Amino acid sequence: MSLWLRALVVGVALVAAVGARAASSPALVIGIADQKPDMFSDPLFKSMKIGYARIAVSWDAMEHPWEIAEVDQWMQAARADGVQPLVGFGHSRVNRRKLPTPSRYKYDFQQFRRRYPWVTTFATWNEANHCGEPTCHRPALVSSYYRGMRRACPKCTILGAELLDMPNMSSWVDAYRRHIGRKLAPRYWGLHNYIDANRLRTTGTRRLLAHTSGQIWFTETGGIVKRSNAAKVTFPESAAHAAVATRWVFQKLVPLSRRITRVYLYQWNAAKCENWDSGLVNAHGKSRPALAVVKAEQKTLLRREAAVARGRLRVHRCGELGHGPRVGREQRFGIDRLRAAHALGERVEHVGADIGRGAQALAQGGVDDAMAD
Repeated sequence: MSLWLRALVVGVALVAAVGARAASSPALVIGIADQKPDMFSDPLFKSMKIGYARIAVSWDAMEHPWEIAEVDQWMQAARADGVQPLVGFGHSRVNRRKLPTPSRYKYDFQQFRRRYPWVTTFATWNEANHCGEPTCHRPALVSSYYRGMRRACPKCTILGAELLDMPNMSSWVDAYRRHIGRKLAPRYWGLHNYIDANRLRTTGTRRLLAHTSGQIWFTETGGIVKRSNAAKVTFPESAAHAAVATRWVFQKLVPLSRRITRVYLYQWNAAKCENWDSGLVNAHGKSRPALAVVKAEQKTLLRREAAVARGRLRVHRCGELGHGPRVGREQRFGIDRLRAAHALGERVEHVGADIGRGAQALAQGGVDDAMAD
């Protein structure tokens, strides 16, 4: 087999491998979950160029002017900073135990969409399996909320629910999926895996992977610095521990599956007089050790992306070797599409089929002649 043919075959194989991996394994996204809009003006936050953030909002927030004012402030700050919001709906702040009917929930969701039409990423219910939530024993109702959201906004990205990694999570998800059926099964799920992160285990995350399909986003996670909320679930608590737990998230939990595609660390900064502190920055604006872990992970992701880009460039250069006299029209078309893809920033997998057709034509028509060289 001649040199140019070997190079072309290797190039085609590499394109196929890169394209398949890119399609099945989206690049990890790092975001921040925090209710406070002041993070968007923090120079530390701006320096990290974080493009994603999450806010939890009452299902009936659009019915109360004071809540609308709070959400407006957060949304305007996020939009001004170029940050894409993820909105997780949850219990009412007026009547915590009140659950809306599916039609009422859908109506309020539509009102939210009208006020913030640029927001297209949502989670159906925050910590839906937590028994402090009125949805603890109502997975079928939450699946009805999800169905209504899908109908109201078919192009939105909607998480079926956000779940805590507690013992009831598996049975809750199973009941939800039985009610909604395979056809409408969510393609995205949210997980708040504080127990896994802070006890340095993987149990809860593995359970959700086993009981769902589609992507899993850690929509709240991170290390605990201090709590005073009388929680029954105990963790170690300190700034040093929070750094260890944050490192565990990235080094042990994210690698469990390519289905894990987003990580939202809760929270950006600590606030005085709150009963929960998992801030990457303390109440005085000083960075904590966990923030250094996040910065290091950002650098690692950038290096990986650069390596993928270099790999695609090498595939492109291998393809150039194929412009010998025996390369037919289809092979040239595939290689030219690959060049165009690099020039336009198009994803490699979109041209894989064309290159594959070129390779097939080569195998059928040119291999015998090439072997005779």
